[in-house]
Amino acid sequence: MKEQNSSVLNMTEGNPVSLIIKFSIPMLIGNLFQQLYNLVDSIIVGQFVGPQALAAIGVTGSVTFLFFALCNGFGNGGGIITSQAFGKGDDDEVRTSISNTGYIMFVFPLVVGIIAYFLIDPVLIILDTPAEIMADSRSYLSIMCVGLIFVSLYNYVSAMLRALGDSKTPLYFLIFSCILNTILDWIFVCIFHMGVFGAGVATVISQLISGVSCLIYAISKNEYFHMKKEDLKFNSFISKKIIRLGFPLSLQFSLIAISCMALQRVVNSYGSVAVAAFTATSRIEQIIHLPYQTLGAALATYTGQNYGAGKSDRIIVGYKKSLMLMAIFSLLMLPIMQFLGAAIISIFVKSADVIAMGATALQITSLFYIMLGVIYVVRGVLNGLGDAFFALLNGIVEVIGRFIVPVMLTGFATIGLWGIWWSVGIVWSISGLTAWLRYLGYKKQALQY
Repeated sequence: MKEQNSSVLNMTEGNPVSLIIKFSIPMLIGNLFQQLYNLVDSIIVGQFVGPQALAAIGVTGSVTFLFFALCNGFGNGGGIITSQAFGKGDDDEVRTSISNTGYIMFVFPLVVGIIAYFLIDPVLIILDTPAEIMADSRSYLSIMCVGLIFVSLYNYVSAMLRALGDSKTPLYFLIFSCILNTILDWIFVCIFHMGVFGAGVATVISQLISGVSCLIYAISKNEYFHMKKEDLKFNSFISKKIIRLGFPLSLQFSLIAISCMALQRVVNSYGSVAVAAFTATSRIEQIIHLPYQTLGAALATYTGQNYGAGKSDRIIVGYKKSLMLMAIFSLLMLPIMQFLGAAIISIFVKSADVIAMGATALQITSLFYIMLGVIYVVRGVLNGLGDAFFALLNGIVEVIGRFIVPVMLTGFATIGLWGIWWSVGIVWSISGLTAWLRYLGYKKQALQY
């Protein structure tokens, strides 16, 4: 295995904690900038258009996540195959998996985007979207469907680079794209007064530029993107492996998205103030997810490379140390959300009712952050090992939990509206426990422990 490109990181040798942290930091910064897309949209729309416009973006959040999830699972599946091939030192398989993942990631988003565009109205009706925000919700979703293939392009290239241990290159282009998104948001929303549709256009244009730029750079600088004619051929064996892993991941993310849509329907039934508060808290929790998500993604690459190299001991050490890092972060976040919730919510909206509701909601969900972290750490190890079954199992648990728990809790008069946020924490706990039990069983099978 050659390593001519200094950005490629071999994680099969060296201190596991140092490698995971080294890989995680650029990816965490990148994920923070990725979330700025949503935050900038929400802040600018909420402050300059109004709480109903913010609620419209919030209603569409779970739906756009569903569309993206259907596509991005295949990118993650390709990343697992690529990282395992890299760990084995099989350069030809690395290049073949990169090219074949690219074919899948072009066709599938195109098909999903077209189908989704014609399902916008039925989906919004099923979600019981309030009439006063229906038009804005429809407008935002339409541009997201059109831009789905552009969003998937960046996610594809970044997944391939990260599988090779390069978490820096995607970051650089993402920072530029995020700055561009902020500028375009201001132009389209504040100057041209295009409302939520303008925010959507800004996001799509920014993602397109980010994806194209990242791909051009990878082709010119990364040796594994220097394809020969045979590397570009469609390989049915590799493609089947990518689909075998990618399909359960897509299904997992899609089931989670559907479960979020079920929760969104419950939220919508309480009116636009509750929707705005839920949107604001969701945006904040997306940031809280990032360190866990980043740690899990780093652990997946680390696990994939070491599994390919046959180094089970290193996988176990990486898992235990990652749990420790996750627990420390969870404990640090708890007092911040308990005492500063109102100040954080006020960044998004000026409405006193929304701020008060959102602050209490953050006090509830922050109690369960450590269980959220367990989900991501265990998922990272299992994804790196290529455990396709867990992805499906985790998605099913999320769906059952989010369909049943919110309805049950909000049905109690003493809990009422707050059951929305209590249900979020309870579902995290159920999913975390399920993931941990799956890890204990799969560890004996895959790692022979």
